[in-house]
Amino acid sequence: MDGNHSGSCLCGAVRFRTRGPLRGVVYCHCSQCRKQTGHFVAATSSNDADIDIDGADALTWYGASDVAKRGFCRSCGSVLFWKHNELDTISIMAGSFDRPSGLSAESHIFVGDKGDYYAIDDGLPQFEKSTPSIKVADE
Repeated sequence: MDGNHSGSCLCGAVRFRTRGPLRGVVYCHCSQCRKQTGHFVAATSSNDADIDIDGADALTWYGASDVAKRGFCRSCGSVLFWKHNELDTISIMAGSFDRPSGLSAESHIFVGDKGDYYAIDDGLPQFEKSTPSIKVADE
């Protein structure tokens, strides 16, 4: 998906704008994403150079592992970002984009770790861990 897009946290203290292509939405079912959000995560991604973040003083980063961190608003608690320490891309929670987002779903990752209270039956590709093109933190 190409173009300019914007979004924010629930309270608006953190806002962002992206330029250029965004990856299709990937649903992550790993235990860290489920514990942080209460369900699975739906995220796209952007190159670091193609995102501007306003309200960085309200953005808190949590080092969820040795290889990645998670960004959220310290005022309202909205989960906004996931960032691999060694990559020049940033994952952005799909639900944080203003409408119309123009996003579309691509796949499910870490389906072997999904919650036991729901089924994945949307016909999208499913991966036990991750896809070959998406570098993630090992749990």
